[in-house]
Amino acid sequence: MTTINKEEIQKFSMLADEWWDVEGKFKPLHMFNPTRIEYILNICSSYFKTDKGLPLKNLKILDIGCGGGLISEPMCRLGAEVTGIDASLKNINVAKTHAQKNGLKINYLNKLPEQMDQKEKFDIILNLEVVEHVEDLNLYLKSCFNLLKKDGIMFTATINRTLSSYLKAIIGAEYILRWLPIGTHDWNKFIRPEELEKKLNNIGFGTKDISGLSFNPFLKSWKKTKDLSVNYIITTSKN
Repeated sequence: MTTINKEEIQKFSMLADEWWDVEGKFKPLHMFNPTRIEYILNICSSYFKTDKGLPLKNLKILDIGCGGGLISEPMCRLGAEVTGIDASLKNINVAKTHAQKNGLKINYLNKLPEQMDQKEKFDIILNLEVVEHVEDLNLYLKSCFNLLKKDGIMFTATINRTLSSYLKAIIGAEYILRWLPIGTHDWNKFIRPEELEKKLNNIGFGTKDISGLSFNPFLKSWKKTKDLSVNYIITTSKN
């Protein structure tokens, strides 16, 4: 059994060298990052009662589908002990090189969650824009559950399966704005918040928060919102 989808991995491997080009193919993620990080920090600081100077100090984070390290690096700078895993070896090599250049100690591994040592547990798991690309979602989520410490939290960010998401995330982002290469997303793999929440709850996760993330084309910025129609993020805990 595996969660890997070879076609999906190939897509991102071909783009690997562009991860850190803020005007390149991953520009949308660079624009998205400040809002995602702010959301994660707000939840973590209240949940773990952390130090304000280094809000993630002494917390072990697993960043699944880490790509070139766009989230792993800021998490490390904020004090976390970060492990980043990705199914693409090319992505991992890019991430390792960039972290070394910046003097950051991040443990990058070319692995899937089900291949990780289940004895090692993490305080926080980041599943950011990953679940819409995996082959076996149930196995994937169970593997995440097994890697999370008791009372740990997991952030799962993905795209809703709605007409609005088809128009914005596929037609708009891929065909009109050309933010993403055509074929990056398959609308049929998008999952509704209630479907994802049910899967998570069935495994043993408890829901802490569900928020939308919306893009303002005039300000060219993202913000947290109650609108779940396109991008959303679910925070769950292992009870």
